[in-house]
Amino acid sequence: MPSLLVLAAGMGSRYGGLKQLDPMGPAGETVLDYSVFDAIRAGFDRVIFVIREDFAEAFREGIGARFADRIQVDYAFQRLDDLPAPFTPPEGRTKPWGTCHAILAARNIIDSPFAVINADDFYGRDAYQRAAAFLGDIPATECGLIAYRLKNTLSDHGQVNRGICEASNGVLQSVEEVLRIGRETSGLVSGEWLDGTRREISPDALVSMNFWVFPAEFMSALESEFLKFLQAGIEVAGECYIPTVVDSMIRQGRTNCHVIDTDASWFGVTYPEDKQPVVDAISGLIAAGEYPDPLVQ
Repeated sequence: MPSLLVLAAGMGSRYGGLKQLDPMGPAGETVLDYSVFDAIRAGFDRVIFVIREDFAEAFREGIGARFADRIQVDYAFQRLDDLPAPFTPPEGRTKPWGTCHAILAARNIIDSPFAVINADDFYGRDAYQRAAAFLGDIPATECGLIAYRLKNTLSDHGQVNRGICEASNGVLQSVEEVLRIGRETSGLVSGEWLDGTRREISPDALVSMNFWVFPAEFMSALESEFLKFLQAGIEVAGECYIPTVVDSMIRQGRTNCHVIDTDASWFGVTYPEDKQPVVDAISGLIAAGEYPDPLVQ
């Protein structure tokens, strides 16, 4: 049975606090509560939370305990100093090494196909059902991505980072992490690419919202790509992103990544002003019968 790996170690600097624990539902549910609920009814039988040790107790009590009697719950800690020898964090580095590094925090406990999500994104029931179905028969050298349209993932309150995708016949051809994406005063959408240039992006572009599906064997490939990132030169602020790693493996011919269509609606919180639209959207889904109220009895 598949596992759900939840990346929940983020600092929430733009939000101003721990989004992972902020109530969004009518009975105090978090976005993550809905994610775990959707995963359980899609057939996932284990959830692994990648968190920071400094808020482990609050996280266990506020999130993990709610589902401990319904799904196997485990934890992994993302640490700044969790690096292969002989690498050590440079002076001035204060945060871990990005989403690829976050997945690797669970490398010693993953033993089944797994999906990866962000803790603060609402992906929708259909997305988990399709991910679980894909993971049920996933080859050891292939992976998948739940993709959304860029225009449906922007914030009205600031810029966001997204993995911009190119696909052909349902197979991902390339994906690049693009930073500080937002609407210009002209109405166009643009973002800062990793080469430092700012370019226009189609609002209908497919984007990664960090919902990936991998075979268990993918961990060793992620380790080798993370090592290449470190060997290229450790920076005070550099990060190793999942889209960059998958794109590198596609270009090397080491994987095929399937784009998984979903009818689900995505929404999330990046800035404090994003919260009320999420609260309203969840209320609408409850009214439509998609979720019970309260979510967990």
